[in-house]
Amino acid sequence: MRVELVRIGNSRGIRIPKPLIEQCGLGDTVELRVENNCLVIAPERQLRQGWDMAFRSAGASANDEILLEAVPPNEFDREEWRW
Repeated sequence: MRVELVRIGNSRGIRIPKPLIEQCGLGDTVELRVENNCLVIAPERQLRQGWDMAFRSAGASANDEILLEAVPPNEFDREEWRW
């Protein structure tokens, strides 16, 4: 698809057709980067996307007890630590 650059003050811009915006899942904010001399416009990545599911699945496993038992007590644990 060919589009023209339009003047926006001292800058230039493009108009992105609505079907392309919807197809690419673009919102009000996008990420711009240059790859191989091409301008890439991508949907804004959500920070920590998927972390909530990772924490839920990690908490559901019984590996925590295994990890705690695998660490032998050290000198501090045996002689200095007090509850």
